[in-house]
Amino acid sequence: MNFKPVPKELNFPELEHRILAFWEKTNAFSLYKNKNKGRNKWSFQDGPITANNPMGVHHAWGRTYKDIFQRYKTMKGFEQRYQNGFDCQGLWVEVEVEKELGFTSKRDIEKYGIDKFVLKCQERVHKFSMVQTEQSIRLGMWMDWGEWKTSLADKDWLKKSHSYYTMSEVNNYTIWYFLKKCYERGLIYKGTDVMPWCARCGTDK
Repeated sequence: MNFKPVPKELNFPELEHRILAFWEKTNAFSLYKNKNKGRNKWSFQDGPITANNPMGVHHAWGRTYKDIFQRYKTMKGFEQRYQNGFDCQGLWVEVEVEKELGFTSKRDIEKYGIDKFVLKCQERVHKFSMVQTEQSIRLGMWMDWGEWKTSLADKDWLKKSHSYYTMSEVNNYTIWYFLKKCYERGLIYKGTDVMPWCARCGTDK
């Protein structure tokens, strides 16, 4: 078998686009995902990155490792879900929204309205989960993304994406159910501990 000569210089961005186009044209991911259907399952729980900004280099690095593990397990014949995750709650998102709105303290949020502030946080998650999905696809990461590119005005965008979001009702109700069961079994208790505290944010996280 004769191999094509390897060029001495490569245009890596052009090569990336060519490979991504080939995968899309041949529906490579779906074929890859479905080839092990019905076989032993290997469950990969994606530790979600926060959808508050575009991905950083450290996110890309971590996602490369995750992708390698999933591809390896697929090559070994395991069926997988290939489900991506996004962290949506906490200061990472909230502080960015505060910057957008020009807020400097917790009192500004209370004056603005907590319900309106929460909606602003959800909008930011929607926007940057799409940005990060696009970046991940460009990185070559294979996940079952679903219909990820939606209008910011789309009320059903969470249902269309196949990624999981920590702000979803399913996620939150599951956590409340878990905490309830822990409480019923006497596994939740009050205690005292030393925690780092942010005076500006008014929280320990």
